[in-house]
Amino acid sequence: MKKEIHPENYRLVAFKDMSNEEVFITRSTVATKETIEIDGVEYPLLKIEISSSSHPFYTGKAKLVDTAGRVDKFMSRYGKRGK
Repeated sequence: MKKEIHPENYRLVAFKDMSNEEVFITRSTVATKETIEIDGVEYPLLKIEISSSSHPFYTGKAKLVDTAGRVDKFMSRYGKRGK
């Protein structure tokens, strides 16, 4: 394995899923500005929009996000073709 190609600054970082407020801790080199205290230990915090705890593929729960009626518009145009 080549020397000096891997980062040296691995540390424990807390990742917070903003959709369900779940926090998990793993090693990372990501730069963060915020911190969080868990069980008396302070960790760098990175807020993420979606993780395996909230992603529909892993949870088995499909979420239908309708932005400005796009789903209804699609269904009115193409929904009748399959019948």
